[in-house]
Amino acid sequence: MSNYKANLPLAAFAGLLLVLLTSCIPQKRIMYLQDRDGGDTARVFDQAASRDYRLQPGDNLYIRVIGLDESANGMFNLAPGSSAVNYGNSEAGLYLSSYTVDPAGNIRMPVLGSINVKDKSTEEAESAVQQALDMYLKSSTVVIKLVSFYYTVLGEVRRPGRYPVYQPRLSLFEAIGEAGDLTTFGNRNKVRIIRGNSGRTEVLNVDLTRKDILSSPDFYLKPDDIIYVEPLRAKGLVFEAFPYTLIFSTITTTLLILNFLK
Repeated sequence: MSNYKANLPLAAFAGLLLVLLTSCIPQKRIMYLQDRDGGDTARVFDQAASRDYRLQPGDNLYIRVIGLDESANGMFNLAPGSSAVNYGNSEAGLYLSSYTVDPAGNIRMPVLGSINVKDKSTEEAESAVQQALDMYLKSSTVVIKLVSFYYTVLGEVRRPGRYPVYQPRLSLFEAIGEAGDLTTFGNRNKVRIIRGNSGRTEVLNVDLTRKDILSSPDFYLKPDDIIYVEPLRAKGLVFEAFPYTLIFSTITTTLLILNFLK
């Protein structure tokens, strides 16, 4: 019986250590772009699947006509007499200095009238406006930027929120990086993209641990996309990092108990 009592703390310590060792998140669960075939060689992924965003009703476009004749350019710009709009970078400023695509897919510009841009890329919209402008001005250039590109990140990320985009396209990894990366408990196998599409809402499932995500059409975001990162099922039951302090305190306590029993 005395041997049993003496070995009881040691057995309890061994059991606790086993639980701790099996309660940490394995590295494989938090790695991106894993090689499923076991190789580690450089690979090239075709990005032909990424498509330029096509303009839709409700989009806001920043349009500027630039040329040598400022007075002539002012007839077509929302801020006459200036080649640069001094509204700052606020959302209100961008909205006030932009054209909204109407339900029919048109924008209405001074002098030029209605121009259809629905289902066009920004480059194609520039060409359409430039063609109409050339009937009035021969030495001016049109610049068009999409200013209504926002996305939202929710779930297991470090800085959830709504973010603006000031570039032609944004990848999923860039968007997650802007939000501070996924937490350790973020499920990299189940990231959902909630996207509006022609009056419908679709939910896309993305696996960030697969390298072939780089060639997926879902790798690049569209305006108003919502990224939701699910938590791991083990959240609340496992440790984010190995609990060294707990281990050392447990060892110390066990040694004291063993010394007391002796």
